[in-house]
Amino acid sequence: MSDRVLVVVRSGALTTVQDRGRPGYAHLGVPRSGALDPPAAGLVNRLVGNPPDAAVLETTLSGCALRPRSTVTVAVGGAPSPVSVGGRPAAWGAPVVVPAGELLEVGAATAGVRGYVAVSGGIAVEPVLGSRATDLLSGLGPAPLTNGTVLPLGIPAGPPARVDGAPQPAPPAELVLRVTLGPRDDWFTAGAVRDLTRRAYRVSSASNRIGLRTEGPALERARSGELPSEGMVLGAVQVPPDGRPVVFLADHPTTGGYPVIAVVRAADLPAAAQAPPGTPVRFVPVRRR
Repeated sequence: MSDRVLVVVRSGALTTVQDRGRPGYAHLGVPRSGALDPPAAGLVNRLVGNPPDAAVLETTLSGCALRPRSTVTVAVGGAPSPVSVGGRPAAWGAPVVVPAGELLEVGAATAGVRGYVAVSGGIAVEPVLGSRATDLLSGLGPAPLTNGTVLPLGIPAGPPARVDGAPQPAPPAELVLRVTLGPRDDWFTAGAVRDLTRRAYRVSSASNRIGLRTEGPALERARSGELPSEGMVLGAVQVPPDGRPVVFLADHPTTGGYPVIAVVRAADLPAAAQAPPGTPVRFVPVRRR
C-alpha cells in the first residue's frame, strides 16, 4: 500500500514525530524523549483507533498542514487550534476523515503551545532504540519535519472512537508545579529555598523540549564551585549560574553538573508542556513519598 503516506505541506515552527519515548537508555546518555504532553498524545491516538504507543505529530504554536495520499482518519488535540479539511472547518478534539489528496490544515494555537495530530495507522517511520520519537538533544529519531517531508503510515489497527468530541484540560492560566526538595537544596541558602517556593516566576520564551526556563528571582548559592556530573531525571529543577530555575523536560540531558534544588512531580509536567511564555509559575513543596 504505497499510497499510505502523508506529505508535509507546511511544517510550522517545530513539528516532530513523537511517541512514548525510549526509556531505559539513560546509562548510554540517551534521554527518554517522547511527547511532552503524554495525555494529549494518548487521547488523539484513542480517537483514531490507534494503540497508545503509535507515533503522532507534535506541533509547536503555529500548527502544520498535511496532505494524505489515501483516505485517513485524523484527530487533533493538545493546544486548541482551528482545523480545516479542504478549506472547510473541521472538528478539533474529535475523529475527522480526510479524503485522499485533501489538505488538512492545523492552524496556530489559540491557547497553549503544543498540538498533537494522530493519523489512523500511526506515523510509521523507522524506530530507533524501540521508539520513533524525535530527540532534539541527542539527534536520535527522525529530523524535525520540513516542507515536502513524506511520512509513511501504518495499517489502521481499529475503528475510530464513536464520539463527537473528547474533553481535554485547558492550558494553564497559572502553572502550579509540585516539587520535592533536593537532592542538592543544601547548595542554596535558606532564603533561596524560600524564594523558590514562595515567590513568583514566569515561563521564559527560551523554553524548549529540553527544559522549561523561568524568569524571576535568582536563587543564591550557599556553596561555590560546581558538582561533578551526576544523573539527571525528568522534572529535575536545575539551577544554572544565572540562578533561574530550569525544569527538565523530555529531551533533557541525562547528566549535569549544576545543582538540582528540587524535582517536579511527573503528573504536573504535561501542563508545563502547554504553558506559553509569560505564564505565572508557582513551585509548591510537597513531602517525599
